[in-house]
Parts: sequence; structure tokens; C-alpha cells
Amino acid sequence: MALLSQIYSLDNPVFTAYIFYTSILLLKMLFMVFIIGSQRIKKGIFVSEEDKALHPKAKIRHDDPDIERCRRAHQNDLENIPAFILAGALYQLTSPSAWLAIQLFRFGTIARIVHTFVYAIVVIPQPARAISFLVSYAITVYMLVQTILYVL
Repeated sequence: MALLSQIYSLDNPVFTAYIFYTSILLLKMLFMVFIIGSQRIKKGIFVSEEDKALHPKAKIRHDDPDIERCRRAHQNDLENIPAFILAGALYQLTSPSAWLAIQLFRFGTIARIVHTFVYAIVVIPQPARAISFLVSYAITVYMLVQTILYVL
């Protein structure tokens, strides 16, 4: 138990970096709701009658490409960010190099932000989205593999 209190301590630079980058990722994921909402308001397109009641000229549609792009980016966050966060929490139990762990958290977070930017904010052709996705994905897999190897 003493080891856990050392690992998950604000005196540990790996843990403080983890808290910082995890918080950034969670805020980014929450921010996606506003991006989707702003697209809906800007285009006057909603998915339910009660939303349309607030905007009488709005249309009910489920196929607007810009809104769907934002929704897919958000869905991708919901599928990948929790795994990254959990992998990072487990990875810390391996007593990794502080420098390496902080870089993994940093570049995993940057990659997720870039993924959203090139997918939902300013659409940039492939391979920008694929590269940003794969960087974050590879970091998540790396942390999990290192955790498994540590406990074997």
C-alpha cells in the first residue's frame, strides 16, 4: 500500500503529468458536445421535436455531413480516451521512466486533440486523421503491453 501512495502522489511527476493530461482529455471530450451543438444551431438542424420547438425554423435531420463528422469524432473519443486513461493509470504501476511516461501522456493527448482538429474542426485530408489516431492508439497499446510484461 505504501508503494501505491508513492506512485499516486502529487509528489510524483509522472502522476501529476497523468492528472494534467487526463484532465485535458476529459475536458476535450466534454467540449465536443458544444462543437456538435454549435453545428446544430448554426445549421438549424436538430434530431428531436423538442429541440426544434426552441428553433421554429429548424429541420429534423440525421444526415448532415458536418454534424455527423463532429459526432463521429466525439464517438471516437468515447471509444479511445477511456482506454488511454486506464492504460495510463496501470502503466504508472510499472514504475516507468518519468521522462518516457510524461512524453507518452503528452503526445497521446496532443494526438487526440489533433485528431479532433483535423476530423471535426478544420477538415484536413487523410492521412492526417489516421496518423493522429494511430499515434494515440500505439501509445495506449504500448502502455498496456508494458504493464502486462511488468506483471509476468
